[in-house]
Amino acid sequence: MSNRNGAAKHRTRRACIGPLASHISGFVAYLRQEGYAPETVRAKRRLIVDISQWMQRLELPLVKLDEEQLREFQINRRRRHRLRPGDILTVHQLLQYLRDLGCIRMPREKTDRTSLGRLVRDFERYLSLECGLSQSTQVDYLRVVQRFLADCFGTKSPRLTALTQRDIHCFIITHHKDGGHSRVKKLITALRSFLHYLHQSKAIAIDLAAGVPRVANWRLSHLPRSLPVNQVRQLLASCNRSTPSGQRDYAILLLMSRLGLRAREVVNMTLDDLDWVCGELIVHGKGQQEDRLPLPPEVGAALVNYLRHARPVCSTRRVFIRMKAPWQGLKGSEAICRIVRAALKRADLNPQFKGSHVLRHSLATNLLRRGATLMEIGQLLRHRGLATTQIYAKVDIAALRAIALPWPRGAL
Repeated sequence: MSNRNGAAKHRTRRACIGPLASHISGFVAYLRQEGYAPETVRAKRRLIVDISQWMQRLELPLVKLDEEQLREFQINRRRRHRLRPGDILTVHQLLQYLRDLGCIRMPREKTDRTSLGRLVRDFERYLSLECGLSQSTQVDYLRVVQRFLADCFGTKSPRLTALTQRDIHCFIITHHKDGGHSRVKKLITALRSFLHYLHQSKAIAIDLAAGVPRVANWRLSHLPRSLPVNQVRQLLASCNRSTPSGQRDYAILLLMSRLGLRAREVVNMTLDDLDWVCGELIVHGKGQQEDRLPLPPEVGAALVNYLRHARPVCSTRRVFIRMKAPWQGLKGSEAICRIVRAALKRADLNPQFKGSHVLRHSLATNLLRRGATLMEIGQLLRHRGLATTQIYAKVDIAALRAIALPWPRGAL
């Protein structure tokens, strides 16, 4: 039994030969810093040793290692061994690690040289330079435009002068069921922006954007979806603060329920945004807006507890990171939505709306019921105009009753 264990240990620590030999120890240290378990690190190390030996047999120098070469290695390995689920991730991690060191060249960006590709790139520059849209909004617009062009022209060169209102209406009718009301509005807005661009750049003679139908949207037509104070308290209490993930989730939920932060603002928060001397938090909001908010003691204490006792030591500057390797920042707003939905489930709460925005709405609604003015709520939520905050006036039922006109007798 001891001989078998010794042999296994020898195989695990076998010397690395080949072009990657001088980088194996650094890569292993990087994996440990990313939070991988010792057994996982050993498995990844074995794969790198195999890659290095394969490169030596082919006399492949390190500078020529890229995705295509490693794809050949995977095909060769698949013939002899079964690929493990984590092998592909390890390959990508290795390439990124070597590129960060400057040992191998960066991947060549595949540029679509077709007229369709040029059109999309030109529109992207227009969105960035002339419209000043954020990167995430640009991605959303380009996705809609690429889908529209594919529906109209397929893989053929786009004949923009042949576009008609019928093409636009067919596209909207086809895709209006892909999502809810807000997603349809984004689709319409992106399409209208693209058609404006085509007319402005003289690619089409008529501004077809004028014929794009608008999505019916009656302002202030619904009540804000919110939780009462006792349910917000119940939601926060559902976090198991004796565990690292519970401490992280509690800090996230507290930021949204006390300061009204949006999901993306929480995701993008960095350690540099926390001003402990002034007791303030820098928030990067919509439209590249930057605000400084006072850090309430309760929120500051939760952040300190998470940073000191739960957040692993890692290279990323993001405040909130994954609790499993690799230790990286949370990926997108959906990660925050999952945390909120999990907390609602633990607290045995089942509101109609389960998105992360429910805590922002709850903060505003509960403040209004406690006597805060709409202007004060708008300042806290960082609304650009009072009109955005007016929807919360409808939750003040007592005030609305005072101004409501009596029902006329004999009207029925």
